[in-house]
Amino acid sequence: MKFICLGYFDETQWDRLSKTEQTALMEECFAYDDELRRGGHFIGGEALQCFRNAATIRYRNGKVTVTDGPYAETKEQLGGILLLEARDLNHAIQLMSQHPGVRSGPFEIRPADEEINALVADREKSLQQN
Repeated sequence: MKFICLGYFDETQWDRLSKTEQTALMEECFAYDDELRRGGHFIGGEALQCFRNAATIRYRNGKVTVTDGPYAETKEQLGGILLLEARDLNHAIQLMSQHPGVRSGPFEIRPADEEINALVADREKSLQQN
């Protein structure tokens, strides 16, 4: 099963770390990601830029509005996404609970919606054939 792991963190906490501490934490995360790869669990991932570089769009009253920043106003902001292969949710929790990044903030772990993803893949395939 595929899981999407959303990693949150408090940027002010990150900014308080020295460059050496930031580098050490990142190296720990990379090492664990390599462990996940060796086990066939790491599918991919992306780090996100600062929430100050984000925009949120909404559709209201027949119009799209744009606001700066993320939708949620919290200390912890989405910092990255990790794609994980696991047997089930409990296995995904077990794998991600050992990730060093969890010390910087929570991970939200959600199963991918395979049914909708299959529809998207079918649509892409039909567009490529035309």
